[in-house]
Amino acid sequence: EDILKMKKLLLILSAFIYFISYAQQDSSALAHQFQSEDKWVDSVYLSLNQTERIAQLLMVRANNAREDYFPEISNYIKKYKIGGVCYFGSGAAQQAIQNNAWQEISDIPLLTAIDGEWGLGMRLDSTISFPYQMTLGAIQNDSLIFEMGQEIGKQCRRIGLHINFAPVVDININPKNPVINSRSFGDNKINVANKAIAFLEGMQSQDILASAKHFPGH
Repeated sequence: EDILKMKKLLLILSAFIYFISYAQQDSSALAHQFQSEDKWVDSVYLSLNQTERIAQLLMVRANNAREDYFPEISNYIKKYKIGGVCYFGSGAAQQAIQNNAWQEISDIPLLTAIDGEWGLGMRLDSTISFPYQMTLGAIQNDSLIFEMGQEIGKQCRRIGLHINFAPVVDININPKNPVINSRSFGDNKINVANKAIAFLEGMQSQDILASAKHFPGH
């Protein structure tokens, strides 16, 4: 019996040592990746003058809804090295073509964004629109919200976007505010928070940056 206990103890100890060793290797690889990325960021930053460093903090509006893209943005990219662009209503193919063109002339990769609270269909034609957040607020299974966030994230990546300005975390308790309305998950703060986190984490699982909004706008 003592020998059996000893064998069990050794087995547990071996498993623990293996786990620690694996975790250290994984942590070391991650640290190496971060160091490499930090070096790239530092090297780019040091190559910029003060005006360009300030411009890197700016994300400009690419267009007004259903209108042509602003032609001066090409100059902003080449002359000032702006940090990114945010796209509004347009065609999916048209946006992808424009995005590729601007990325090609930019010395530093542009951060690209969209305001797609219910997916690309909020801004782009011929793309999918998911239910508004008020509808999603009635869903009991938050994992479905996570899966929706995943799919929206995949579609954002497919079209060359890095950021989606979603989800809305406003609590729908002001009847005098028609701006939010069906864009909110509802009037219960816990439900809103849980749904928003699921949506956000779904997008982040696809390496899409998310944004909990609006503060303080609406």
